[in-house]
Amino acid sequence: MNDAHLHMVVNHFPIIGTIFGVGILIAGIVLKNNSARNIAYFLFIISAIFAAISMNTGEGAEEIAEKLPGVTDQIIETHEEMAEKFSLIMYFLGGFSLISLLLAVFKKPQEKYVGYFTLLVAIIALYFAQQTGTTGGEIRHTEIRENTTFQNDLISVEKEIKSDDD
Repeated sequence: MNDAHLHMVVNHFPIIGTIFGVGILIAGIVLKNNSARNIAYFLFIISAIFAAISMNTGEGAEEIAEKLPGVTDQIIETHEEMAEKFSLIMYFLGGFSLISLLLAVFKKPQEKYVGYFTLLVAIIALYFAQQTGTTGGEIRHTEIRENTTFQNDLISVEKEIKSDDD
C-alpha cells in the first residue's frame, strides 16, 4: 500500500465523522441526551486524529498524483491549502471535544456552554470539509472540475450525437 492509497483510505473519515458528529450532537442537545453528546465528542476526537493521519499521508500522495496525466500543480495546491485549513479546524474541534467530554464525564455545568461552542466549531468544520473533499476529488475526478477540457469534449460529443440523430 503506497501513500496515495493510504491517503484515500483515511481522508474520508474526518469528513464523514464530522457530518455524523454534528447530527448526533444536535440530537443530543435537543433531546438533552448526555450519551449522544458524548458520542459526538468522541467522533470529533477520532476525526481529528484521522485528519492528522490524512495530512501525514498527503505529501506522499501528492508525489504520486502529480505524475498522473491531467493533474496540475494548481489543482493539488488548491487541495493542499484547503486541507491545511480543514486540519487546523479539526485539531481545534478535537481539542474542544476533549474538553467537552471531560466536563461531561465529571458532570461540570460548563459542559453545556462548551458543547454549544463545540457545535459551532463543528458546523464551521463542515464547510471546510466540503471544500477539502471537493478539491481532493477534482484531482482524479475530472468530471467534477469546472471548465475542464473533459467537460468541453463531452459537450462536443453530445452535440455530435444529437446532430447524427437529426
